[in-house]
Amino acid sequence: MIEIEKKFMVLNDSFKAAALTQNHIAQGYLSTVPERTVRVRIKGEKSYLTIKGLTNDTGMSRFEWEKEIPVNEAKKLLLLCEKGVIDKTRFEIKVGNHIFEVDEFHGDNKGLIIAEIELDSETETFEKPNWLGEEVTNDKRYYNSYLSKHPYKKW
Repeated sequence: MIEIEKKFMVLNDSFKAAALTQNHIAQGYLSTVPERTVRVRIKGEKSYLTIKGLTNDTGMSRFEWEKEIPVNEAKKLLLLCEKGVIDKTRFEIKVGNHIFEVDEFHGDNKGLIIAEIELDSETETFEKPNWLGEEVTNDKRYYNSYLSKHPYKKW
């Protein structure tokens, strides 16, 4: 139940041509307290409740628990969320042995495109596609919970 991931800026939209999937995501936060972020997400035809713990010193690893919930319940929970529901499209792109999840943000975060890759260890190597930019793993401004309260367009 430990999530290990890296985050990167995306340089351009050339990743779209290689996308395996594309899903609209709406997600809100019941709690953005760093020690226990609680997220409600509707992704395509499915929805989830996720609890994440505090990140470690590297910013790469943290506790994560996720459970699929009925979409109608997720819609009701979104109404209880803190202000600032995230609106984005997620693309999944296979690069080498890994899947990159690339989020193109809409609404108040329009113009921001972030790629994430989940790893089995913090030292695992992976192939970097040419559209991958600067690593922002340790920059909390790129956490969705932060973006929900401090939209990209206001930076």
